[in-house]
Amino acid sequence: MIKLDAATVLLQWSTGGLFFLWFTTRRGAVSAGYGWLLRSIYLVFAAAAAGIGIRVDGLPLRDATAILMAFATAAALALSIVRRREDVASFPAVVDLVAPSIGVVGLLAAGVHAGDPALLSVVRTLVGAAFLGGVCDAMLLGHWYLVQPGLGRAPLLELVRAVGVVWPFEVAALLWPTGMVSVVNGSIDDGYAGLLGWFWIACAVTTIALVIVTRAALREKAYSAVMVATGLLYLAILTAFGTDLVARAVLAR
Repeated sequence: MIKLDAATVLLQWSTGGLFFLWFTTRRGAVSAGYGWLLRSIYLVFAAAAAGIGIRVDGLPLRDATAILMAFATAAALALSIVRRREDVASFPAVVDLVAPSIGVVGLLAAGVHAGDPALLSVVRTLVGAAFLGGVCDAMLLGHWYLVQPGLGRAPLLELVRAVGVVWPFEVAALLWPTGMVSVVNGSIDDGYAGLLGWFWIACAVTTIALVIVTRAALREKAYSAVMVATGLLYLAILTAFGTDLVARAVLAR
């Protein structure tokens, strides 16, 4: 069905985050420093996924791809630093797709390893990666406006919209039997008399509500609206992780 292990979650997080780094920077509007920041963060996550996977719950293909992903991210970071004096629009954005493409292979292995039905496990793993990576990148991009205040709002609006698009797929994948529906109706005992099922519903509903409110905030012309949106995205990270990780914890029982 699904498993909750740190190596897979970190690999999901880094894969989704690096994909949405490409998604945001592909038009060359965001300054190079944003790429340095995100590549550095997700390089650490990928390396941690490999280290934890090897030591705790080894899955050779997943752990090997995490190592390769870390090297690919480091190479993209080094290339970006070397070319820092060039126009940011000249940086080949496709370079940032190499690492998440490698990560997807590891996530496929992790999904199959999670158990039957394999297709559902794989879908949950891949969609979860996009969900977690998208919402985290949105929050980080919101903060980047402090560094690059002249940046237009289109990149952030586009990223928040992408999170909203991924949300129904994340929720549907986790509801699909055997899923959170079974927790809510009592077919699966969460150990807390169904409380975790209702907590999951609250997290899922609150996440999409925060996405909607964030988009509304970004329609305001004042610069402070971006900071309001960033604060809302902080909350969305908490509820998004609650949506994904609570379901994993309950369904992995």
